[in-house]
Amino acid sequence: MSNPTTSSPAALGAPSGSRLFGSLKKRLSMFVPSGRSTVIGVPFLWLTVFFALPFVLVLKISFADLRLGIPPYTDLVTVKDGMVHFAMQLSHYAFLLQDDLYVATYISSLKMAAVSTFFCLLIGYPIAYYIARSEPTKRNLLMMGVMLPFWTSFLIRVYAWIGILKDDGLLNHTLMAIGMIHSPLRLYHTDIGVYIGMVYSYLPFMVMPLYAHLVKMDLTLLEAAYDLGCKPWTAFTRITLPLSKNGIIAGSLLVFIPAVGEYVIPELLGGADTLMIGRVMWDEFFNDMDWPMASAVTVAMVLLLLVPMAVFQYYQVKELEGAK
Repeated sequence: MSNPTTSSPAALGAPSGSRLFGSLKKRLSMFVPSGRSTVIGVPFLWLTVFFALPFVLVLKISFADLRLGIPPYTDLVTVKDGMVHFAMQLSHYAFLLQDDLYVATYISSLKMAAVSTFFCLLIGYPIAYYIARSEPTKRNLLMMGVMLPFWTSFLIRVYAWIGILKDDGLLNHTLMAIGMIHSPLRLYHTDIGVYIGMVYSYLPFMVMPLYAHLVKMDLTLLEAAYDLGCKPWTAFTRITLPLSKNGIIAGSLLVFIPAVGEYVIPELLGGADTLMIGRVMWDEFFNDMDWPMASAVTVAMVLLLLVPMAVFQYYQVKELEGAK
């Protein structure tokens, strides 16, 4: 007669311990974000802390009124005699639309940003095309050459252009030495100097998205076009250019948006007549100490820049729906 089998305490506790560990792991997973949530959440948190919250604060100040004191603006909500009072001012936005100087400044900023974006595209597209068609072993070296200016301070790079563009600077000295000009060209403290500085500073922002699209293009499409008798220019306009459209739009936005609010380049390379909204914001904030007016200028500029971004997003969604 066999003895009944007895289980050890360890064997009896093993399933219970496994279930306990599984339950604990499941509960922890509810509080610990997954890898996908982390990838999405970190940039979202960054934008919330360093963009959304400061923008809400600027938006609040734009509806306040100017006062002498610290801070130099009134409160929107006050409590007096047990009553809550709201004091929201829209006069700053109305003044922006009525004052010719502010309107001219916005138009000038948009014009200079658009012209700078055009020349960045005109110069950057051939550069990106050449890098994308180069041998794979050379591409990283060429892209490093494009990124090299970012290793130097932005302010130092702009200051370097002062020594190049001045009347007795390197450019005029070289042109006069080779006999191309007989008197110095007036480039420093002019709009031309601002255009040169902006195109130089923002050119990498145009090259990088263009290169990212051109390097992934299927070259067999061009070979098929050549086999069918297409000339190089026709193949470029009908195949290469349409396929790089998203890169052109992305690069243009990366250049245009920061160029509209540029302050350093117009301040250092431009003249007194160079109107840019970045300079107006600086003057209103720090010289005139009119924070409500400066905030209204800032909010209006942000809303103005949302228009091209919304148009780009609309066509992107429309294109994705068409691809499905």
